[in-house]
Amino acid sequence: MSGTTHQCLCGATLRFRQDLTRERTGATPTWTCADCGTRVPGVVAEKLSHQHPS
Repeated sequence: MSGTTHQCLCGATLRFRQDLTRERTGATPTWTCADCGTRVPGVVAEKLSHQHPS
């Protein structure tokens, strides 16, 4: 099984929780790219947040 990845608008490939920044702005957290601050879709971010580099 391969891991989930997301290509950010800034060109960064997001693979792991470390590639994201979590912001609590309301009832649900908002996830953004750690490099540029672009919002990452919630479903994708939740999958990425559970992946850890091995």
